[in-house]
Amino acid sequence: MTPLLQIKALKVAIGDKEILHGVDLTINEGEVHTIMGPNGSGKSTLSNVIMGHPKYEVTGGDILYKGESILEKEPHERSLMGIFLAFQYPKEIAGVTLEEFLLAAHRAKKAHLHPGKPPTLIFRFKKMLHEIMAELKMPESFADRFLNHGFSGGEKKKAEALQMAILEPQLAVLDETDSGLDVDALKTISENVNRVMKKDEKTGVLLVTHYQRILKYIQPNFVHVMKEGVIVKSGGHDLAVQLEEEGYEKL
Repeated sequence: MTPLLQIKALKVAIGDKEILHGVDLTINEGEVHTIMGPNGSGKSTLSNVIMGHPKYEVTGGDILYKGESILEKEPHERSLMGIFLAFQYPKEIAGVTLEEFLLAAHRAKKAHLHPGKPPTLIFRFKKMLHEIMAELKMPESFADRFLNHGFSGGEKKKAEALQMAILEPQLAVLDETDSGLDVDALKTISENVNRVMKKDEKTGVLLVTHYQRILKYIQPNFVHVMKEGVIVKSGGHDLAVQLEEEGYEKL
């Protein structure tokens, strides 16, 4: 079976500084992989490179999505292929409402998957949007606010979860989605991730986190530890518990 995502000996740099020194990782359909590690270990770099952030230069190795190299693909092309990135620090975009943004993204993906079909009617989209917002405990008024503008940290993360639910990606990369969340918000967002995976059991997740608390709600198949730009250890959920208790210094 062709892996959903296969990262081969990936090396990444910014300018003259190499950040990733040969990362290997394989994610199959329906698997949840967690990457943990101390600050500066390269976790967020890996997330951004998978999505095609132009700040980073791939100096070696390859990233294959469903068997196809995506290194030459633009970020929007990767998104249309089914890859989604939830940012650690979501950007604020004044002048574009959350609903306008989501409608445009939804229509773009549908047009890519079903060329020639008419776009989703606004009233049908609104109905779907409001149903998902209710599940995420987001008031409908949020849809009329500028994207992330004036949102709290938890509200921004809920908006990211809403985007994921609307786009229904096949590979979701979640970059420290749990940072800055209280227990209730963490549980709500985790439930949405599980909801997306349940809707399509082939969906894969790469979850980047510092702490194992989110893993109480999103059960990983594999846990990987990254230090200084390489994956130094892999295991199951018990590895995350060990890291929580002992820290990274013993690795």
